[in-house]
Amino acid sequence: RGMRLPAGVRERVAAVHGGAELPERLRLYDGWAARYEQDVAALEYRAPQLAAASLAFAFPAPPAGARLLDVACGTGLVARELHRRGFRCLDGVDGSAGMLERARSTGLYRQLRPCVLGREPLPAPAEHYDAVTVVGALGEGQVPSAAVPELLRVTKPGGFLCLTTRSNPSNLRYKAELEAALEGLERQGAWQKVLAQEVERWERATSEEESTQGTGYISGVVYVYRKCPVPPLEEG
Repeated sequence: RGMRLPAGVRERVAAVHGGAELPERLRLYDGWAARYEQDVAALEYRAPQLAAASLAFAFPAPPAGARLLDVACGTGLVARELHRRGFRCLDGVDGSAGMLERARSTGLYRQLRPCVLGREPLPAPAEHYDAVTVVGALGEGQVPSAAVPELLRVTKPGGFLCLTTRSNPSNLRYKAELEAALEGLERQGAWQKVLAQEVERWERATSEEESTQGTGYISGVVYVYRKCPVPPLEEG
């Protein structure tokens, strides 16, 4: 029950979530790119679907013309889900060349660029995107919570940001830090919270210690925020 994941999957997940320094971690992602989608399928990883559904739910306008930036886009799992929900103008960035190559082969992105968020700014002008997603990369040793204002910079006023993080034991310190950053930006009036949804079966746990109450799964959260000032509704 739950713990019967193939050993290789457990090892690869443990490696990228382990304590490696960034260059080494990016090499691990490069090496993982070819097997990544099989592995996350084995993990029953639901974040891409959950995030895309939450963003589509919050999004007031027809999504086809909306410009969206998929940060830490990986192989394009989030793009696939967004595309299914009508988003067509997708750009992506990722720190791993191997992942970007896979994302390119999907044909779902207009533009893909290398960027290690937290180390460098996003390759986009201010107030450029109607929506920005960061699915799966906000975690211990990955994108620092201090990088959140950079996501806001490239979002248009009234635009949406969809972020996810995990609630498993080894990510709880990071999650608390992230939520403090999210709440701080809300107090400053930088954005408004649209939703924060805790999801129990986020993905399968790779160890008994990480599993929520012995279920064999870990939980996670989807957050959707709207950048202020939110434009007034047009009269008429």
